[in-house]
Amino acid sequence: MIREITKSDFESFWRTFSTVIQAQETYAFEPNMTLEQAFNLWCETPLKAYVFVENNVVLGTYYIKPNAMGPSSHICNCGYMVSNEARGKGIARLMCEHSQEKAIEFGFDAMQFNSVVSANEVAVRLWEKLGFSIIGTIPKAYKHAQLGLVDSYIMYKWLRT
Repeated sequence: MIREITKSDFESFWRTFSTVIQAQETYAFEPNMTLEQAFNLWCETPLKAYVFVENNVVLGTYYIKPNAMGPSSHICNCGYMVSNEARGKGIARLMCEHSQEKAIEFGFDAMQFNSVVSANEVAVRLWEKLGFSIIGTIPKAYKHAQLGLVDSYIMYKWLRT
């Protein structure tokens, strides 16, 4: 089930969130941010944030927000995280599909991911399967903890038919 996130949802997901950002393999977030800083960044600053819950356990979360302001506010941006134990079960796909439906409901025309780490091949393949295209490459944009400097992709999908 996907629903809007609560503070207690985020707190229960915090261990996963913290592990993901500390790994420095997928998100360009300060690796040592506090729970409060992370909650503000992921849940309060965006337009909305959601969780995927199964058997009362938060297995994933995503946010949706405008990618820019004014004349570019018709394009949204999302970020997704799935717990280690839930990876490979289609949760990221379900959340991305849900986010596209919500984007259209909120009046967005397109979705853009500003910095998909090229080494995150599972995510890149999934976004491509869901209709996103790589529209740009930012050379050496991400300091991957294991691989050093790697490229990041800008990925985009027009949502209206």
